[in-house]
Amino acid sequence: MNFVLDASIALAFCFSDEATTETEILLDQLKTDVAIVPAHFGLELGNVLMGAERRKRITEKQIAEFLFLLEEINIQVDSETAERSFHDILLLAHSEKLTTYDAAYLELALRLKIPLATKDKLLQKAAKNKHIALLVTK
Repeated sequence: MNFVLDASIALAFCFSDEATTETEILLDQLKTDVAIVPAHFGLELGNVLMGAERRKRITEKQIAEFLFLLEEINIQVDSETAERSFHDILLLAHSEKLTTYDAAYLELALRLKIPLATKDKLLQKAAKNKHIALLVTK
């Protein structure tokens, strides 16, 4: 089953203190299933990883291991995110009171009619408002 993968879940694959049973199950699912992500996904992860390294939460070696893991699982980057950013995503962000980054995940799940995996409470609330199935709630 394909699903939209939010950065909050992907980062739980990297930071053990953010991992849960649900995120471990999702990681295992990605051996066969496909995670769809918006175009800014890599930039969002990179920003968090660089900040974590500056704060000594993670090492360069751990970043490399995480990036290798991401290359090994099935992640597909959506090609339409950028062209939808000035209209659909912006309107969705406004109506659901989300950042445009988070609204991009919601828009993707709505457009593709697939579940959303996120730990972000505001994004979960917006997904419920839009009747999008959620895969992770903790």
